Amino acid sequence: MKKLFILLPILLLTFACKFDNPQEREKPLIVATTSILADGIRNLVGDKAEVVSLMPAGVDPHLYKASVRDLDLLQNADLVIYHGLFLEGKMTEIFEKLAFSQNLINVSEDIPNELLLRSGPEAHSVDPHIWFDVSLWAMAMKRASDELINWQPAWESSVYKNTNAYLNELAALHQDNLKKVAELRKANQALITAHDAFSYFGKAYDLEVLGLQGLSTLSEPGLRDLTGLVNFIVERNIHAVFAEQTISPKAIQAVVAGCENQNHHINLAGPLYTDSLGAPDSSAGTYIGMVKTNVQTIFESLTK
Repeated sequence: MKKLFILLPILLLTFACKFDNPQEREKPLIVATTSILADGIRNLVGDKAEVVSLMPAGVDPHLYKASVRDLDLLQNADLVIYHGLFLEGKMTEIFEKLAFSQNLINVSEDIPNELLLRSGPEAHSVDPHIWFDVSLWAMAMKRASDELINWQPAWESSVYKNTNAYLNELAALHQDNLKKVAELRKANQALITAHDAFSYFGKAYDLEVLGLQGLSTLSEPGLRDLTGLVNFIVERNIHAVFAEQTISPKAIQAVVAGCENQNHHINLAGPLYTDSLGAPDSSAGTYIGMVKTNVQTIFESLTK
């Protein structure tokens, strides 16, 4: 990473000519790090700006490494918006450097500390997957909205109107989730996934959630993790476990095989969308669509 920042000024000078001149743009360029975040920002700004996602759909942000083109895009953007909470783990130092010369918004900055989940005392042990609690994601979008208005005061009326409409949609989505998950609790089911991304979902909607891996996809499950999870599934008669769209299904397939060895048939369902939206033309191509698709997949798979 040190080498990257030694080369950063040279790279930006070398490649700056490949991107349009900010003075010649018809609309400001906003770069959001992930497809989930980019969709939220588009709902807030409407047609006031061009919003692009740095990471393509289907990419795991935990493992993402910025390319030379990414560095140039970030430097030439009028505004950069990122999740924070170490979601973009390998890009944290890049944001720290950009803060000296670039307009930045960290959408998670105002989330109260007591609402954040942790796996340990270290700063990087904060669970960054706040969008699985729709009420927390609404807080993040409200912060983004306020900061957008601070950045472009002339947009206040438009952004305020868009934000209210979007927050109302999120509130309705939150209520729908509460109703659906209540049915799963009655069936004594639990949500089991490849990595520990759904803890906020479990807390918000009162559903037991277990992940084979830790918060980051960089961690590897051990034999004891696998055995303990298999025993839990068999004892509770869980109907399905879930693969994730940005993670190899190999580890969760081992859970299915372990259950079969104990004569407990279980479905490998999904994949669920975790750290990225689906394709733009799919049912999970927006944040709201992604949440609805996930909840429906979970509901149908666990109530069979």
